[in-house]
Amino acid sequence: MVKLDTCTPEFKLLLTILNGGPPQSMQQIDWQLFLKQAKHHRVFPVLYKDIIQQRRSDIPDEVVRNLEVLYKKNVFNMLRLGMEMEQLNQLFHAEKIRMIQLKGPEMGSYLYGDLSLRTSGDLDIFISLKDLERAEQLLLNFGYIKDDYIESVLGDWKWRHHHVAYLHPEKKMKVELHWRLHPGPGKEPGFECLWQRKQSISDHAYLLGKEDYFYFLVHHGARHGWSRLRWLMDIKQFLALQPDWIEMRSNEYQHYSRHIAGQSLILINQLFKIRIPDEALPFVDDSHAKKLANEAMFYLERMINLHNLPLDKEVSAYHRKHLYALMSRKQKIYFAASTLYPYPEDVHTLPLPKQLHLLYFPLRPVLWIWRKSKGPAVAEGVKT
Repeated sequence: MVKLDTCTPEFKLLLTILNGGPPQSMQQIDWQLFLKQAKHHRVFPVLYKDIIQQRRSDIPDEVVRNLEVLYKKNVFNMLRLGMEMEQLNQLFHAEKIRMIQLKGPEMGSYLYGDLSLRTSGDLDIFISLKDLERAEQLLLNFGYIKDDYIESVLGDWKWRHHHVAYLHPEKKMKVELHWRLHPGPGKEPGFECLWQRKQSISDHAYLLGKEDYFYFLVHHGARHGWSRLRWLMDIKQFLALQPDWIEMRSNEYQHYSRHIAGQSLILINQLFKIRIPDEALPFVDDSHAKKLANEAMFYLERMINLHNLPLDKEVSAYHRKHLYALMSRKQKIYFAASTLYPYPEDVHTLPLPKQLHLLYFPLRPVLWIWRKSKGPAVAEGVKT
């Protein structure tokens, strides 16, 4: 059982409305904090719709008007993003670059039946690594500017990172090109495998296959500590699509973590009072999954924004430990091995000619110790 004891009354009210609960006493509610929670958790579109449909008289008119403004702005934004994704889809198809839409306006239509009921800040496209250069040139020709300049040594970017971002200065839009579903190290299904299992949503437009999509969503949400209710709402909506739970426990999906799937199902069961399908019970009947679900409440009760850097020391330390706890035994082995591989920080510490970069392997422990001995001023930003 996850505990809501330390959550704010405003957070509990969000859950009450989203769960269709009855009106209640509002004497303790800070309405500015309530709106802040709704925006932080990115649930204001569904929240506004639920308040109107439930004809709630316990929400002040001013709060409803604020939610209405946010809702209408989101409708416009999602329509703009939808048009851009359609244009990009046509461009990629014309150049014979296979692409799968990961996140964006289509998620609203796919999960909620209405693109306006989900928020999205950018467009995420999954492609084969071998098509990355062509896809990048296509975006540059279309007016986008590369935003992420990934530092790399000995080609580690291919497995340590999973996407690169591009911004359109006039349209104020962001596109992320993914060649992996998640950051490394670790194994995951390759593009060809995912392409074979894809599902079509319109002419030349594709999403991940249903079961792959579920695992993608739960791994993404877990990596961010489920710090926004929107990601859990997505999983709640996904249950209605009736994925093949038995197939998801087969060897075809062995690269995914079942305890992370269990964590998400426990959270939506406890927070949204959603019944877990019998076929999915093996995912939640797991002590590791239950422990992870309780740990996720740390992010929800504190309204943590992991994108607001630099993080508080307590949050940063907790998040590092939680990310490690999410790993399977095999992933922890990959992670341990990856720390022996040179990092860009090693190049900064001791610049060597490119032809001598292999020397960073034996030098890495010495360089790491040297940076640590110099304190935060030198070690800042080092992710070893």
